[in-house]
Amino acid sequence: MGARDLEAFLTHLAVAGKVAAATQNQAKSALLFLYREVLEIALPWLDNVTQAKAPKRLPVVLTVKEVQAVMAGMSGTHALIAQLLYGSGMRLMEAVRLRVKDVEFSRREILVREGKGFKDRVTMLPDAVIEPLLRHFEKVKMLHEEDLALGYGEVYLPYALDKKYPNAGREWGWQYVFPARNLSVDPRSGKQRRHHVDEKGVQRAMKQAVQDAGLVKPATPHTLRHSFATHLLQAGYDIRTVQELLGHSDVSTTMIYTHVLNKGGRGVTSPLDAVGIRA
Repeated sequence: MGARDLEAFLTHLAVAGKVAAATQNQAKSALLFLYREVLEIALPWLDNVTQAKAPKRLPVVLTVKEVQAVMAGMSGTHALIAQLLYGSGMRLMEAVRLRVKDVEFSRREILVREGKGFKDRVTMLPDAVIEPLLRHFEKVKMLHEEDLALGYGEVYLPYALDKKYPNAGREWGWQYVFPARNLSVDPRSGKQRRHHVDEKGVQRAMKQAVQDAGLVKPATPHTLRHSFATHLLQAGYDIRTVQELLGHSDVSTTMIYTHVLNKGGRGVTSPLDAVGIRA
């Protein structure tokens, strides 16, 4: 089949099949890979394709009481991670990849390194998690010392820093705040190391807590980040501050949270409520 045939197929997916935009893009990428890498046939970028429209959805946001109910249903490390997500606005992968040296207790700050878009930013360290986090650090440090005694204790360092600083991977400051329970072989180096905790475990714990709380909202760990932003705006904090804490490049991205406030973000009162009619 030539380019026109493939364009007709991709258009059919969108028009007749009504597939999601991501599904159409995946099919397009697979075809381009097939022709370029397998069949070794030059193929244009298939520009004459009717694109499937990506839905514009408002983020799922929990109320304060719903957050409390979900948190009550979680325990251990998963609960501490969830509290950090809601209390600081971090993304899930930002939290599980957090290093010891990036938590500043005295200044109540967390330095998020290489967030989305490879940007660093500073966010708050909630007072409520300081004591449990300090106790958690004591356990993690004991685990690290045990690993060192057994000849392990080295973690992955980004950007080949292990070559520039050969011993840095064993230093306490570079250890993950939330290390995995077991050692594993790093496929990049073949070394046996302790990776960070599996993010899927946090997702499963959150899902179970949402079910136990009787919530019907499709809440995930990322919902806690949405709730963080929305509740700050409800509390009267300016949108620029929230933008910096979230790490958004454009304030228009942060503006979406104004649409999920109690009154649509614009203080509008429904005319039905204004006339005082009751069902």
